[in-house]
Amino acid sequence: MEFETWWLLSIPIFFSLGWIAARIDIKQLVSESRSLPKGYFKGLNFLLNEQPDKAIDAFIEIVTLDPETVELHFALGNLFRRRGEIERAIRVHQNLLARPDLPLEYQVHSQYELGQDYLKAGLLDRAEETFNLLVDTQYGAQARRALLEIYQREKDWTRAIDAARALQESGAGGRQKEISQFYCELAQDELVHTHPDAALDLLEKALHADRKNARASILMGDAQLARGDIEAALLAWRRVEHQSVPHVALVAQRLMDGYRAVGRPLEGVNLLKFYLTEAPSIDLLEVVFKAVLEMDGVEAANQLVSNELRRTPTLLGLDKMLEGRLLNASPEVRPELSLVKDLVHGYTQKLARYQCSHCGFKARQFYWQCPGCSQWETYPPRRTEELNVMT
Repeated sequence: MEFETWWLLSIPIFFSLGWIAARIDIKQLVSESRSLPKGYFKGLNFLLNEQPDKAIDAFIEIVTLDPETVELHFALGNLFRRRGEIERAIRVHQNLLARPDLPLEYQVHSQYELGQDYLKAGLLDRAEETFNLLVDTQYGAQARRALLEIYQREKDWTRAIDAARALQESGAGGRQKEISQFYCELAQDELVHTHPDAALDLLEKALHADRKNARASILMGDAQLARGDIEAALLAWRRVEHQSVPHVALVAQRLMDGYRAVGRPLEGVNLLKFYLTEAPSIDLLEVVFKAVLEMDGVEAANQLVSNELRRTPTLLGLDKMLEGRLLNASPEVRPELSLVKDLVHGYTQKLARYQCSHCGFKARQFYWQCPGCSQWETYPPRRTEELNVMT
């Protein structure tokens, strides 16, 4: 009974304490809001009404009258950068760094924002210098990512490898796929300058970083071919099927040419036919069609396309079938068939593109790095229509 009486008496006490705390919070909130410049609310109102230009003018007025508003400087600088007014964003962040009384935390933040400004403006040398100063700060991971982006833009693949490894070692996630691609870029440069042995050394490192890198095997075959070793080239190109069967379409013509060169064209055709059953592809069908046409004639080539069209019905396949039919069409049928072929071909040009799975960027040729979003290995080795049929 005593406990219940005490409990009843405690309720008004707790209620009073809550009321006092609420009053203190309200007074503090009112005090803080009164300390804010009037222009702040004016600018906020413009933003809410989707009038960014007037909002910027209001915020600039506050910053001019009250230079202590550090956070507002950051907000204003970011707003300038998003609007593409990079010069104004740079000035805002440089003005902050020029203040001798700026606390260290804000100095580092200003440095990071300034680096972002330089990066957005394409001033890569200044951005690199700025981000290098931030590697050992709380912005270390962001700075390393920015440096990796800079080296890729500059196509400085050696430093990109070092930056990717540093980022990986800092605990920011695996970068083996990118490192492998960077080695491929270096190897491709060596092949352009006819240094196949140097390219092979780099490609071994690429495969050590990522055993599933089909591009490394394709380039390794190219390097062996440049050295005059066709059998070694064929072995390298065939390795692609163990890494990614769909990617054999990218190396099909190389394989067919290689088997012709060593006097075993039938082996090459049979291998590509097998790949076609495992991973249907219009690009692979194109190579097999031409090889069968050369070796076995028009009827065999047409039968191949017809069978493939029944298995994977696409307009791209229909275009190829009409091409085959035209080869042995009678003079009476040829004009009409040619007209249909031209109409279908004109439409399929829109479908015969590769599409990035990350950003959706479409391209006529295959890319290992997307030109739109700069991501690596985001292009499936099939045309857009084929992907739609598969899904």
